[in-house]
Amino acid sequence: MYNVHKGDSMFNIEEELKNLPDKPGVYLMKDKNNEIIYVGKAISLRKRVRQYFQSSKNNPPKVQAMVKHISEFEYIIVDNEVEALILEANLIKKHKPKYNILLRDDKQYPYIKVTTNEKYPRILKTRQMQKDGAKYFGPYPSVSAVNDAIEIIRNLYPIRTCNRNLEKDIGKSRPCLNFYIGRCLGPCQGNVDEGKYLEMIDEILLFLNGKEDKLMEIIEGKMKEAAKNLDFESAAKYRDQINSLNHLHERQKIVSTTHLIDQDVIAMARGIEEVCIQVFFIRSGKILGREHFILEDNYNEDRGEILSSFIKQFYIGSAYIPKEIILEEEIEDMEILSKWLSEKKGNKVNITVPKRGEKLDLVEMVRKNAMDMLNKYGDKFLKKARENQKALEEIKDALGLDVELNRIEAFDISNIRGVEPVGSMVVFERGEPKKSDYRRFRIKSRTTPDDYGSLEEVLTRRFIRGLEERKILKENKIEAKGFSNFPDLIMMDGGKGQVNVALRVLSSLNLDIPVCGLVKDEFHKTRGIIYENREINLDEDSLGFRMIYRIQEEAHRFAISYHRSLRSKEMFKSELDDIKGIGEKRKKALLKHFQSIEKIKKASIEELAEVEGMNKKVAEELYNHFKNKGE
Repeated sequence: MYNVHKGDSMFNIEEELKNLPDKPGVYLMKDKNNEIIYVGKAISLRKRVRQYFQSSKNNPPKVQAMVKHISEFEYIIVDNEVEALILEANLIKKHKPKYNILLRDDKQYPYIKVTTNEKYPRILKTRQMQKDGAKYFGPYPSVSAVNDAIEIIRNLYPIRTCNRNLEKDIGKSRPCLNFYIGRCLGPCQGNVDEGKYLEMIDEILLFLNGKEDKLMEIIEGKMKEAAKNLDFESAAKYRDQINSLNHLHERQKIVSTTHLIDQDVIAMARGIEEVCIQVFFIRSGKILGREHFILEDNYNEDRGEILSSFIKQFYIGSAYIPKEIILEEEIEDMEILSKWLSEKKGNKVNITVPKRGEKLDLVEMVRKNAMDMLNKYGDKFLKKARENQKALEEIKDALGLDVELNRIEAFDISNIRGVEPVGSMVVFERGEPKKSDYRRFRIKSRTTPDDYGSLEEVLTRRFIRGLEERKILKENKIEAKGFSNFPDLIMMDGGKGQVNVALRVLSSLNLDIPVCGLVKDEFHKTRGIIYENREINLDEDSLGFRMIYRIQEEAHRFAISYHRSLRSKEMFKSELDDIKGIGEKRKKALLKHFQSIEKIKKASIEELAEVEGMNKKVAEELYNHFKNKGE
């Protein structure tokens, strides 16, 4: 249990310094507006906090600048240094204090999930690991890396991609398009050998575990066996699989044949007011990818302090910790960080600083890449970050808010002609879209156009889910993410009516979050902001106006794209189902022959009649159906 000490309204810094305990903990420095401007940890709160208020000549520039703004401080007593480190990292991530080194573009990396907890497993992309009996691989450094791997797997193996509950639905419904074009064996039909299906899954697991050589041997054996039996079609399929694996193997740079453990290699390059930290992700001796992070460095911080802060913020939200973290230089908290990461992983994690050999060569390579990235993106990143900050301050001042706008959520409804109403939630953090937190809502309670009712449903679902997640996270002492992250400002696509719906939902859930509306003129162009029943118009050339315009357009685009995808799926699903004379066998034959609905639409009567199982009468029926629909 943490012991939190808060100052009273008549905070006397000199008196409070005398009462500081000689115990480990975390301290929070606050300004006159009660905003947290710095979070730090200490082995001894008494010794560490007092240092800030001693002779300013001995303090570094950042501390000298910060101390001038400290009006009071709080502290939290913990049991040991590791607890202090974890709490410090969580508080920095939550409050984004002005004088801390901040990882602005933190990411939640994607994983590949193999649902081995299901009878016929699937391969999925996910950003969260759960204790659900499935197998997880990653994290991968980019979404494209995950998409490439999944695409290769699905090209190699005809496994299912649907989310049907096969325990209940097996044999009760029609198979999807993938079954007809040979990209899925169709276990939903109830006639697939489970043993053969699981054999495919075992080979996929070999691939994901980095054992491509072993997998290659298995496939080569199958190819030779097929050729021996004169089954040349199967032999060609296996040959294509081998070519795909060889292509992937060539794209992955092998950096070690002796150290086959998972490693992250971290190095940095320094600019004038920014630093670039580069991370290379090495898995089983191969570089799977890399990522760079640009951090502001207005006070010329110590390199070790920057690296230490980065590691804490980078790994605090990571579901995966590698066996070894290789750094370019020693840092002060190395032993404590290693202990914390080991506890988080559940196995020993080594943090090393190489002096020679293969690992030093790796560090040099990463450092050179960091410098290259800094030269390419450093100035651009800082300029964009400063513009975003100014835009947020303009919006904050226009609304008269007293909170920093770190997270903004915007909501929109799309219901073209009242069909398939859907809602969208887009998220901007520090002025940039955070697409991993975007959410789509298929409206359940409305079948006719009712924007207000739809908004009420979307907002209620969003915040009830958030409250439930917060409760779970609090009970398990897990950091907030996803729905449990609440916004500093809600933006509604619309005027007073939409704003009032949001306020009513928030009030019913005892939540206090500012809500504004984004209104458009008669030409459907963003005009201004509705807040507290008044319209506020920003200069159209201002950064603040450009940002609200960008947010509104993004919310609208996201809602429309979801709505269109649902409509196209519905249309695609029913295109052949409702045509007289087209049953399951003919539907399957048509799709297998033409490969897509679009090609069927363009086919002549003669071409349609050539398909196995078709005749001229049904071909004419099909042809006329699409011809009449297009007129």
